[in-house]
Amino acid sequence: MAFQSDPSFVPTPPPGEDELPYDDGEPMESQRHRKQMELLIEVLELHWKDRDDVYVSGNMAIYFSELQAKKNDFRGPDVFVVLDTVRRERKSWVVWQEDGRTPDVVIELLSETTEKVDRTDKMRVYAKLLHVPEYYLFDPFSGVLEAYALDNATMSYVPVAPGANGDVASPR
Repeated sequence: MAFQSDPSFVPTPPPGEDELPYDDGEPMESQRHRKQMELLIEVLELHWKDRDDVYVSGNMAIYFSELQAKKNDFRGPDVFVVLDTVRRERKSWVVWQEDGRTPDVVIELLSETTEKVDRTDKMRVYAKLLHVPEYYLFDPFSGVLEAYALDNATMSYVPVAPGANGDVASPR
């Protein structure tokens, strides 16, 4: 007996940015963290001001699966950059509404309460599920910047050594 589909059945589309929560209700760790996030976003937007195919944002939910959305388990990087996309206002980044695009760069601002999660859970999600090519950890109090590049063979991050002058440059 062959399976007969119901021609009147219309699947429910996944939720979009207007239906999903876009704020985790958690304030930034400190005034310095908030100002650092705003400064990073401003500088990155200025860097790409002549391109309308770059999106820069921060402290915004990123949804990468319907299950994750249903569990209300969203990730909100402190700062992120997506290349080759449309620059427009968004409430959240919903991967299935963005043609599968995920961030190209994520920057997390370290704090005493988030450092462990930033170095473990978030790092794993960004590498293994979102395949974010560049991951940065920055401590706004010490000024220490750590850079990581995605190893596509292992889907894990490897440290990027600073240059001779101590700078870390993004390949993008």
